[in-house]
Amino acid sequence: MPNPEFMHSRLVANLQRVLQTREPDVELIETHISSVLLAGDFAYKIKKPLNLGFLDFSTLARRRFLCEEEVRLNSRLAPDIYLDVVAITGSTEDPAIGGSGEVLEYAVRMRRFSQQGLLSSHPQALTPEVVDAIVSQLTGFHGKIARVPADQPYGSPGEVLQPMLQNFRQIQSLPGSRGQSRLLEELKDWTLKRFEALKPLIVRRRSKGFVRECHGDLHLGNIALDGGRPILFDGIEFNPSLRWIDTMSELAFLLMDMEEKGCSPLAQRLLNGYMETSGDYRGLELLRFYQVYRAMVRAKVCAIRRHQEEPGADEWEQLGKEFSAYLTKAKDYTRRGSPALLITHGLSGSGKSTLAAELVEALPALRLRSDVERKRLLGLAPETRTGSRPDGGIYTADLTRKTYARLLELAEGILRSGFSVIVDATFLKAGQRHPFRELACRQSVPFLILDLQVAVKELRARVVKRQIDGHDPSEAGLKVLEAQLTKVERLTPAEQDLSLVVTPEQEMSLANIRKALRGQPL
Repeated sequence: MPNPEFMHSRLVANLQRVLQTREPDVELIETHISSVLLAGDFAYKIKKPLNLGFLDFSTLARRRFLCEEEVRLNSRLAPDIYLDVVAITGSTEDPAIGGSGEVLEYAVRMRRFSQQGLLSSHPQALTPEVVDAIVSQLTGFHGKIARVPADQPYGSPGEVLQPMLQNFRQIQSLPGSRGQSRLLEELKDWTLKRFEALKPLIVRRRSKGFVRECHGDLHLGNIALDGGRPILFDGIEFNPSLRWIDTMSELAFLLMDMEEKGCSPLAQRLLNGYMETSGDYRGLELLRFYQVYRAMVRAKVCAIRRHQEEPGADEWEQLGKEFSAYLTKAKDYTRRGSPALLITHGLSGSGKSTLAAELVEALPALRLRSDVERKRLLGLAPETRTGSRPDGGIYTADLTRKTYARLLELAEGILRSGFSVIVDATFLKAGQRHPFRELACRQSVPFLILDLQVAVKELRARVVKRQIDGHDPSEAGLKVLEAQLTKVERLTPAEQDLSLVVTPEQEMSLANIRKALRGQPL
């Protein structure tokens, strides 16, 4: 009986020849599980007849089903890329796409896009605008995809831990890992300890619907720019347990990959954007846990590929360096950060949100916006306009109190997860500021008040302009500003000792902020 892999290779080679009779340049790309023919405006992805345990492409029926699954799943994020499933008919020596007769194979037909747009090959193409577009796509996707049914095991503690431990077993079975045995044991011990501590949260998040049918393999190699627009493609169709995961695990993979590619400030921007849009701040406690896992997945792939190479070859040497780098990355994620708590103090239009946005990447930190969380409490989108008056609508005293309580609760969780946080709110009253100072004391983290001081005339002009633009979550207009001017409580002498003044003439100095957080004189 002919070898299935040999027959697959012959079929693909002959199909390439047939396509070349009507397309001037047909390119073949081979992966370890698929053959992809790029021909004209289309790409044809043909699965190899393999059974690797974690995936099973061994029968024609399985390959057809998984082609259909690939189109179904990836059409959620890239409907204009994943078109349909086509049959390959004719004979092995003279195959055709479509047509009548016996079906030899199936292929996923896709709209072709330039491989030059892959962000893994061109991370310099990542810009703030591209990152923001990815945030918009990813949060929208996570918000609407299916949640795991109660009768399925996906996302349960055992399902979460099993692949993590499998990574260590597979790496440690390879001869090339012996020089890293101590580090591997440390990482394994950390994983087991964190798993026990996080198990109740893992269970709770599954019950709350955070285990969903995700992309499953979201890294820069599966994001391409097409006409400046990011395309998220090539999600996992072959193994449900790898895509039915906590959304925080999906986010962790992308963030880890961006950081590994030297894009840490933009990774911080993406993390902050995802948190602000989704509101899933409680998931941060799991982020480092999943980032260690994702770094270990990459380390395992490097170790396996290195084992397949000839010792001394350039690729063998490079894979060894990448293997060590991923282990170091994983170790870095096990170290608790040195978080700090910053709050703003300033009237509407003083530039609090602009300053906080700059610090997100520069410090780095996460930003909590009172304007966003106030509306989230009411189930409103940030851009929703309510036309509220001072002390009415969304600005009632009761909702303001609840908003500050919510900000305090979220800030505590962010600090506990090891991240710095900037709370972007007016903090007009000492009674609003004091609980945050107490929180910093309880958490033993540095505390700083960013005191934004702008002339009233300029504040009025900024508020009017912001209302005309209409793109900011804040609805504070002139009436709100005038009401604030009558209520603002200036910083006390004790608070002034913990503050840094920011004015249009004396703009933010990152060095000064860092000195202030370390308690050094400016």
